[in-house]
Amino acid sequence: MTAALILDPLVPWPVLWGLAGFAAVLLAVALWRGLSGWWLRGLTALVVLAAIANPSLQEEERAALSDIVLLVVDESASQGLGDRAAQVEAAIAGVEAEVARLENTELRVRRFTDAPEDGGSLAMTALAELLAEEPRARVAGAMIITDGQVHDVELAPTLPAPLHVLLTGREADWDRRLIVKNAPAFAILGEEVMLTLRIEDQGAAPGESAVDLTIAVDDSEPQTFRVPVGEDLDLPVTLPHGGMNVLQFSTPAAEGELTDRNNAAVVQINGVRDRLRVLLVSGEPHAGERVWRNLLKSDASVDLVHFTILRPPEKQDGIPVTELSLIAFPTRELFVEKIEEFDLIVFDRYRMRGILPMSYLENVAQYVRNGGTVLVAAGPEFGAVDSLWRSPLADVLPVEPTARVIEGGFRPALTDLGRRHPVTEGLEALAPEGGWGRWFRQIDVVPRAGQVVMQGADERPLLVLNRVGEGRVAVLASDHAWLWGRGYEGGGPQLELLRRLAHWMLKEPELEEEALTATTSGQELTVRRRSIAEEPPGDVTITGPDGAVVVLPMPEVSPGRYELVWQAPMMGLYRLEQGELTRVVAVGPSAPREFVETIASGAVLEPVVVPTNGGIARLEEGVPDIRTVREGRPAAGRGWLGITPRGAYVTQDLTIAPLLPGWLWLLLAAGLAIAAWLIEGRRGAKRISASA
Repeated sequence: MTAALILDPLVPWPVLWGLAGFAAVLLAVALWRGLSGWWLRGLTALVVLAAIANPSLQEEERAALSDIVLLVVDESASQGLGDRAAQVEAAIAGVEAEVARLENTELRVRRFTDAPEDGGSLAMTALAELLAEEPRARVAGAMIITDGQVHDVELAPTLPAPLHVLLTGREADWDRRLIVKNAPAFAILGEEVMLTLRIEDQGAAPGESAVDLTIAVDDSEPQTFRVPVGEDLDLPVTLPHGGMNVLQFSTPAAEGELTDRNNAAVVQINGVRDRLRVLLVSGEPHAGERVWRNLLKSDASVDLVHFTILRPPEKQDGIPVTELSLIAFPTRELFVEKIEEFDLIVFDRYRMRGILPMSYLENVAQYVRNGGTVLVAAGPEFGAVDSLWRSPLADVLPVEPTARVIEGGFRPALTDLGRRHPVTEGLEALAPEGGWGRWFRQIDVVPRAGQVVMQGADERPLLVLNRVGEGRVAVLASDHAWLWGRGYEGGGPQLELLRRLAHWMLKEPELEEEALTATTSGQELTVRRRSIAEEPPGDVTITGPDGAVVVLPMPEVSPGRYELVWQAPMMGLYRLEQGELTRVVAVGPSAPREFVETIASGAVLEPVVVPTNGGIARLEEGVPDIRTVREGRPAAGRGWLGITPRGAYVTQDLTIAPLLPGWLWLLLAAGLAIAAWLIEGRRGAKRISASA
C-alpha cells in the first residue's frame, strides 16, 4: 500500500497563483503597518488557498511483478560442430537453474535455426522478436547462447538491461577453409581465365605450410597439387568444352579440424566460343549448296572458309587444274598447316578429282581421331569410283556405299534410336500439318558403326552419327535437305536439324547422348538423365555434404529422358552418381554461410554487449552464476553475470479522499481570522487608553 498527496484546484492554476500573490501583498501591507495579527492573517490566507487547491490523499494497492530474463538459443548448423550441441543444452539447463534460484524472476527462451535462403544466424532478429513480446519495464537482462558468428548484428535492438553472450566452442578449435575469390560466369574457349583461390586456417591451427588441392572438371579424373596455406593462388584455367563447365576444388579433411564442409568449392563457368572456324568444301554447285552456306553464315560468330570446285578436271578445254579457280585453292595451308584450327570440316558432295592428295585426306582422318569433326553431305558421287569412301577418310566413316542411288519420293523418318538421340529427339513435333515434306534422292549405304538416327526410302539409313577416337563424324546420305528449307510439301525442320547436328559435332554438352545434369531452385534439386540406351539407366545415388547417401529412382518423362525432383535437406555440395556418370552440384553456396566462419568468437557481438555493461563468457569454463546488480553498474565479472531488477508493479486498487472536509477548512479559516481580529482589537484598545 502506497499513499501520495495530489492537488486538484477548484479554479485554474493561474487564478490560484494570482490569489496567492494578492494575499502576499496584503500580508506585506499588514507587516508594514505593524499590525499585531499579521501572522494570523497570513495563516488565514494560506488555509484559504490550500482549500481552493483541493488537496486529496491517493492510496494505491500495488502488486509487484516479476523480472524477466530473455534467453536466445542459437541452433543453427554451425552449432552442431564438435560438442557445441551438448554445450548448448547444458547452458540452457544451467541458466534455468540460476534464474529459478533468484526471487521473483522468470525466464523466457527463444530458439532459432538457420535463416532461409542461406541467411545465416539471425540472433539479433530473434532477440528483437522476443523483446517485443515482453514489457520492457520488466526485462532485467538478456542472454544469447551462440558461437558468436551472427549475421544481423546491425539489427541489434536497444535493450533496457544488460546483454550477455554465452559462447560455445573451445579455445583449441581450428578449421581449414577453401575460398574462391573470383570466378567469371563466362569464359571464351581456348583462352585462359584466371581464378584466385586461397586455403586458409582459422583458430588454433597446427601450422601446416602446404596442403593438397584436388581439381576436377566435370566428371574427368581429378588432379592433385601441393599448394601453400594462407596465400592467394592464381590458377589459370582453359575450359575444355562449350556450355556449362563445372570445376570442383577440394582439400582433404585434416585431423582435428571442426568440419570439412568448407573444404570444397564448385565453380560453374559457361564456355562460349569466340569464333567458330568452319571449312566447307563443295565438290560441285547444286541446289543444296546454299543451304550449308546460309546456315553457317547466319551466325555472326562463325568464320566460314568456303571453296567450291566449279569445273571438274575431266572437262577437256585445256585449262590446267591449278587454274580452275580465280583464287588458288590453298590445299597445303588448309589441310596440313592449319587443319587443327578448324572446329568443323564439311564435305558437301565432294568427289576425288585429284585436287586433294591422299596424304591430305589422311591428315583429315587423323584430325578426326585427335578430336576434330567431319560432316559428309553425300550425293550420287558418294557411290561412284571417285567417292570419299575410296580415300583414307574411309577409315573414320561409319557407312559404306553400295553404289546404288535411290530416286523417288520418300518421307524422312526418325528411327527408334533417333527418337531418343538429342540430335533428333522432338523433331517430329516440329512437323507441319500432314507430316514432313518428301525428299527425292537417297544414297544407299550400309552402316558399319555408329548410330542411325534417321531413315529414308525402304527404311534405309539416312543420317548416321559416330564417334571416332576423340572426334566425331556424321554422314547425311542425301543431298535433298534443301527441299525442307524451300517449304516443299510443307517442308520440315531443316535448320533445327542442321543446327543440332553441328552442335553435336562440336561437342556441346546439352547434346551429349549420355548425360547426367542437375539444376537447383532454392533447395529443390532437379536431376535429369538423358540416355539412348534401350534399358533404363537405373537409380541415381545422391551423396550429401554430410556424407548421407540417398538412392532414388528416376522415372522416364519422354523417350530417352528421365527426371527426378528432390528436396535437398541442407545446403552444400551434392555428388550424383549413376553408372559411370557423375556430377557435382551445389545447393546454395558450396559452403553455406554458417560454415564460412566456424571458430567461436565474441568479436562480432562485442560492440553490442559492451554498451549494456554486459559480458561474454565461454561455456567450456562452465555456466556462470547469475547475480543481481544495480542499474548502471558493471554486470559481468569472473565467473558471474548480472541482471538489474526492475521493480515493476501493477496497481490493483486506487482510493482518492479529500485531505480535510470542506467544513473543517472553513472553520480553520474563520478561527484564524477571528483570532487575528481579536488580537488586533485588544492591542488597538490598549494603545488608545495609553494615549488618553
